[in-house]
Amino acid sequence: MAQCNEPKDAYAGAVKLYIGNKNYSSWSFRPWMALSVHEIPFEEVLRPFDVENDFADFFEFSPTGKVPVLEDGAIKVWESLAIMEYVAERSPEKGLWPKDPARRAWARSVAHEMHAGFLALRGACPMNMRRRVEALAVDDAVRKDVRRIEAIWTETLKASGGPYLFGETYTIADAMYAPVVNRFEIYQLSKAPAVGRYTAAVKALKAWKAWEEAGRKEPWVVDIDEA
Repeated sequence: MAQCNEPKDAYAGAVKLYIGNKNYSSWSFRPWMALSVHEIPFEEVLRPFDVENDFADFFEFSPTGKVPVLEDGAIKVWESLAIMEYVAERSPEKGLWPKDPARRAWARSVAHEMHAGFLALRGACPMNMRRRVEALAVDDAVRKDVRRIEAIWTETLKASGGPYLFGETYTIADAMYAPVVNRFEIYQLSKAPAVGRYTAAVKALKAWKAWEEAGRKEPWVVDIDEA
């Protein structure tokens, strides 16, 4: 894990970000968006999902056998939120968290809520950049998750003025909800006004367009991620 007291000379060479398929890998998408939107240089290393072999080759670079993983010289960080926290400490001038303590606490809370929750939505509605826009029948647990996210986006955008959850700067909170933007759209899960405005703002980002385009062009199909 990254250590806050590492000496500066521990940051050696280019930062590498190991990611999975852009069409499906929601957890890879999160730190990739945070780094890309803020123009933080990194080397992308894409490793396609190897479902048939239970991702055995991922252990070459990942202690958990999962993506994403960030390497910064001798430092290795895994888990999406931990990676972004590390980058926020490494590049504080980028504003990956709001400067105001109260807003920063709020942003951290909703980011961690995404990290730990919304299991029904995540399980029933996988991120899929290639999927055509078509409504999906969902159960009450998914609808409950949708309502909670609608409330988060409505409240934060009203307080901040947008276009992103905590104002004019794209934060870690936005990156954590990036896959939800795709899910809400392709499965037609919400008609809330705040969702429409936020979706338009996020999808207008150059980074979003680049990831989406790459994901659509990928040849790999993972059946378990096709709803």
